Amino acid sequence: MSAESTEQRILEVLEEDAQASYAEIAERAEVSKPTVRKYIDRLESEGVIVGYSADVDPKKLSNQSIALVGIDVESERYVEATQALKDLEAVEALFTSSGDHMLMAEVRAADGDELGEVISDAVLAVDGVTAAHPSFLQERLK
Repeated sequence: MSAESTEQRILEVLEEDAQASYAEIAERAEVSKPTVRKYIDRLESEGVIVGYSADVDPKKLSNQSIALVGIDVESERYVEATQALKDLEAVEALFTSSGDHMLMAEVRAADGDELGEVISDAVLAVDGVTAAHPSFLQERLK
């Protein structure tokens, strides 16, 4: 088996279950525990693995709403706007995008009203942000 296929199998297990133990990963990826440890240490140090998280079903959150927000930014203000968006507490994750918007943000708030306020009062207030297009998440299907 090639190193690439081993790496891919380990990453697939982690993407399915970020809480899997090295023993579980080794068994499912068909490698030894020391191999798993070596690959994970390397992938973390290279920045391939940037963190571990839990998948959340927004519908089951009684005190939180989540939106994915497409954000357009003036190109001459991109660096400053991106940093300001990363600094917003309500922005859980921020991604560059090749789609309809330059950036995609995962924004969380206590409820839909507060989420709307965060988008209008905080996201759109960032110097250089020209538009924000929210999609409110309702139910996780997979």
